[in-house]
Amino acid sequence: MGDVIESLTAEQREAKAGANGGVPTAEFAGRIPYDAYTHATTLHSLQRTLSGDPGEMSFLMVGQIMELYFGLTRYELDGARALIRDGDAWAALAPLRRAALDLEGLNAAWKALSWMTPSDFNRFRDLLGEGSGFQSAAYRELEFLLGLKTESLIRPFRRSESYPRLLKALEEPSLWDETMALLAKHDTGWVEVYRVDGPDNHLRMLGEALMAVAVAFGEWRHQHLVTVRRTMGAKPGSGGSAGIAWLERSMARVVFPELWETRTYM
Repeated sequence: MGDVIESLTAEQREAKAGANGGVPTAEFAGRIPYDAYTHATTLHSLQRTLSGDPGEMSFLMVGQIMELYFGLTRYELDGARALIRDGDAWAALAPLRRAALDLEGLNAAWKALSWMTPSDFNRFRDLLGEGSGFQSAAYRELEFLLGLKTESLIRPFRRSESYPRLLKALEEPSLWDETMALLAKHDTGWVEVYRVDGPDNHLRMLGEALMAVAVAFGEWRHQHLVTVRRTMGAKPGSGGSAGIAWLERSMARVVFPELWETRTYM
């Protein structure tokens, strides 16, 4: 019962503020409501470093922050996909714009690691074993949702609880698949869509909202490449990849390719 958050009306909030004399409530019968809602105590208990190096805490926590942003971005894009599937391009704009802002927050997280040099990373890198961002199930699902699907990339997760979600994401239509299906229903293509200006062209607005997501996601991949290059050069990745070379090949596959190609013919 201590974890139950009791809702309050505006009138009840006003009454509590009056009873408290404007001072925040200091006594609660059960768990502090903020912690019951955000699970902050749990979140702050998850930073378990492997070394005594103070820099590892930044590395670990930034990784966890990025995982949360992957999940939030995926949530918004999944909502946008459902709306596009239903033919509602206008309603899909809001979650797409939120997703682009989520990606901006994700990209900003890289700055917290901009201090890290190769010697800084090497002080704890060996302790990570084969642990690698390549093994992030949330990131892989986000890629699949955006349309960057490679079946072999779910192999590391076959024995994990993430496998059913990843398999589903691989097999079902991506956000881009649903978008192209919507254009087909309207019997049009991106070049034709962009030729019609004005506030009623929801498909054009959809294209620009998708482009904002593509640009922000591309920036994350670029910042990932820069960070790896700065901290470990061209050395092999911890997860067995070729490191920089692997990331460069991955970046060659762009999100929403037809939307980029359209620019050439407009």
